[in-house]
Amino acid sequence: EVQLQASGGGLVQAGGSLRLSCVAAGFTFDDYAIGWFRQAPGKGREVVSCISSSDGWTYYGDSAKGRFTISSDNAKKTVYLQLNNLKPEDTAVYYCALEPRTDIAQSLGVPVLEIDDCSPHDFTSWGQGTQVTVSS
Repeated sequence: EVQLQASGGGLVQAGGSLRLSCVAAGFTFDDYAIGWFRQAPGKGREVVSCISSSDGWTYYGDSAKGRFTISSDNAKKTVYLQLNNLKPEDTAVYYCALEPRTDIAQSLGVPVLEIDDCSPHDFTSWGQGTQVTVSS
């Protein structure tokens, strides 16, 4: 059973930074994607950023481009999300999720190497979330 543990959230002032971590365990496949998603009160879950374990493919949602950076340590099965220049509208619960890339490719109807999207609907294993609160 895939297990995901997200951590690193907290309270920060606007313009500040946080580093989120997501540790994955309980699986043996080696080609997977880990995504960071967030959900603010009263809103749907949206993609922040995703990364693959095998070829370094990354994806950023519009809200993350230019401010957030995703990285990974595959040996530790850990993905990091560096949040810089945080804004009050970044306040949300941040979740990490994991899915084998073959399953994502099948869902999208494309070869693995042509995956160019990251949607919460494509992920089935989720962590518990970590709260990020940005004060103005």
